[in-house]
Amino acid sequence: MMSNKSSGAPELSRSMTAGQMEMISLGGAIGVGLFMGSTSTIKWTGPSVILAYALVGIVLYVVMRALGEMIYINPGTGSFADYAAEYVHPIFGYLAKWANVFEYIVVGMSEVVAATEYLQYWWPHLPAWVSGIVIILFLALANLVSVKAYGTMEFYFAMIKVVTIILMILLGFMVIFFGFGNGGHPTGFSNLWSHGGFFTGGWTGFFFAMSIVVGSYEGIELLGISAGEVANPQEAIVKSVKSVLFRILIFYVGAIFVIVTIYPWNQLGSVGSPFVSTFAKVGITAAASIINFVVLTAALSGANSGIYSSSRMLFKLAHEGDAPKIFGRISKRIIPDAAILGISGGILIGFILDILATVFNKSTSNMFVVVFSSSVLPGMIPWFVILLAEMRFRRNNPEIMATHPFKLPLYPLSNYFAFAMLTLIVIFMFVNPDTRISVIVGALVLIVATIVYLIRYGKDGHPDLDKS
Repeated sequence: MMSNKSSGAPELSRSMTAGQMEMISLGGAIGVGLFMGSTSTIKWTGPSVILAYALVGIVLYVVMRALGEMIYINPGTGSFADYAAEYVHPIFGYLAKWANVFEYIVVGMSEVVAATEYLQYWWPHLPAWVSGIVIILFLALANLVSVKAYGTMEFYFAMIKVVTIILMILLGFMVIFFGFGNGGHPTGFSNLWSHGGFFTGGWTGFFFAMSIVVGSYEGIELLGISAGEVANPQEAIVKSVKSVLFRILIFYVGAIFVIVTIYPWNQLGSVGSPFVSTFAKVGITAAASIINFVVLTAALSGANSGIYSSSRMLFKLAHEGDAPKIFGRISKRIIPDAAILGISGGILIGFILDILATVFNKSTSNMFVVVFSSSVLPGMIPWFVILLAEMRFRRNNPEIMATHPFKLPLYPLSNYFAFAMLTLIVIFMFVNPDTRISVIVGALVLIVATIVYLIRYGKDGHPDLDKS
């Protein structure tokens, strides 16, 4: 994860291979938000969801280039939270860390909720609370065994997702151009506009969809963190920012393009995942079983990554005096076991509350959207602070910037564009009745964290962080 020098925390085990890190980076950003969340995004905006994924991808490219610019000069840190504390104000570093912990507890909840739904495909009478508890215990144990065990499991989870999407895109293009599995009749591109137009939900629906699209991309800022721990970090961060984001855009935009091109968007709402319909369209009779297995691994992968990354953040917070000391404990296997159990426990409590909410509130039409979108606002905090920190970084280091080889293009216009787009998405989340409660929950978490910070440290800042 990140350097712990500023917090005085002991070093954790570094036993993942470069290949595992690259596949985990790629697979970690392709979560259940794509496989399951795409149902909601397509419903809200129709075929223009392709543009939504592309537009958010451009915004994220700006954020990643801004982060890469800072890591290139200071690869030993690598943490957006540390940059926020150093270049903006310690309160932003504090908020970024707690937002990360909250985000991944909520994401973990949504992934477990999704996984229980997928398991019902094979075991329709299995109670969701039973399968959910088993999943959480399984993932907690995997993280407690060793970093190597986590890395190996996540590598294969990511490989399954990546291979499936590549296959789907290739098969999809064979349907579009050659009519493969469609009686030899190419579907062409008419589905993009022949069922109510390209922007079926207007601009409102388009921005509603973007809130879930943003959630799908969250965690991408973690890709740059590992660059501080590899040989030739400058070369690694340039490669990471340029190639991984480009590949994710291909997977997201490519997969969604295939789905809405070969299948009428208004017929996708009747299935749990558009991926099932797309594979069935090309004549793969076992499509539902195959895709169900893939999306199950995607859900497990998302929760697995969340437990891993946020437990490291909680561990760091404990050593900075901002979380109970117990979470700073380290096991004989050089693993932050108490932090892992803390995050897993948070996911378990959230999951049980979610089950109770579903039982007592039958009017909740899509619990996945409600839970998943609760993580969006806290998950966007790192992006806002990266953009802010990069602007301060430039002002403070004019001599470095004069010869910097990996500058953010079109600065500062690109910063303002990314800021404006992210702010607009938050506003539309308040407007959308399906995500309003979720974004209010996210805002309340950030407000409470700010109040706690101000009570503890005052407006002058965290004594241990302002010189981090």
